[in-house]
Amino acid sequence: MDFSDIINFSDYDRLLPLVTNSLIAGVLLALIGGLVGVFVMNRELSFAVHGIAELSFAGAAIALLIGFDVVFGSIFGSLIAAGIIAFLGDRAKDRNSIVAVLMPFGLGLGILALSLYPGRAANKFGLLTGQIVAVDDPKLFAMVGIAALVVVSMLVIWRPLSFASLDPEVAMARGVPVKALGIGFVMLLGLAVAAAVQVVGALLVLALLVTPAAAALRLSSSQLWVPILSVVFAAVSMIGGILLALGSSLPISPYVTTISFLIYLIARLVEAVGKKLAVTK
Repeated sequence: MDFSDIINFSDYDRLLPLVTNSLIAGVLLALIGGLVGVFVMNRELSFAVHGIAELSFAGAAIALLIGFDVVFGSIFGSLIAAGIIAFLGDRAKDRNSIVAVLMPFGLGLGILALSLYPGRAANKFGLLTGQIVAVDDPKLFAMVGIAALVVVSMLVIWRPLSFASLDPEVAMARGVPVKALGIGFVMLLGLAVAAAVQVVGALLVLALLVTPAAAALRLSSSQLWVPILSVVFAAVSMIGGILLALGSSLPISPYVTTISFLIYLIARLVEAVGKKLAVTK
């Protein structure tokens, strides 16, 4: 296979207008993914993201099979998974067990629905690995609504959720509704996962909801700079991935995940150099 068959930017100016919706969706996903990802890391919910993504995929695949709206199916599956994890997984051990059960069930159910779907193979593959031109106007409007709900909710609960995440016992003693905040956040996480699945696919949402925040936490512990860096890193991954995928025959996910991983490696390198310089002083 010729390399030009995989990467070709000769018609880039003509193709760029085709992904306007995807670029807008990428910015929205970076915003919600960067903010939510901070608490995913602080509350040790990285594994839960994958479990929610699998049921989100199953919901989207079933909706595709029966002719319903794929976004609605994805949200429905995500919220079911988030509800199960939130209400039954109080302790980390219980939560990990529940996620470990949900993941193969959701993946198997989704694959079953896709195997029965008689439509285009691209629609099937896109639910797993993302599609660069999959964001039509209805999906974009749905993402705008999800982003607005998630961002506004996160801003409202940010301070008490931070307190409850860092020291739940003291927060509970101070009257902070720790249980309710935990349940509410996991439901918001479910919405964020459902939105991310539409662009990057179900298998690789961790690159958007976990890796940018993990990189940000390597560079700072500031409650101001960590979410800012997380959003910036997610935006660079999303926009860079979309622009690279535009001149390629490959799905968007390999680019998003590679950029995200490189940012994480650079963050770790900067952290290591900073610690070494601090020791030598």
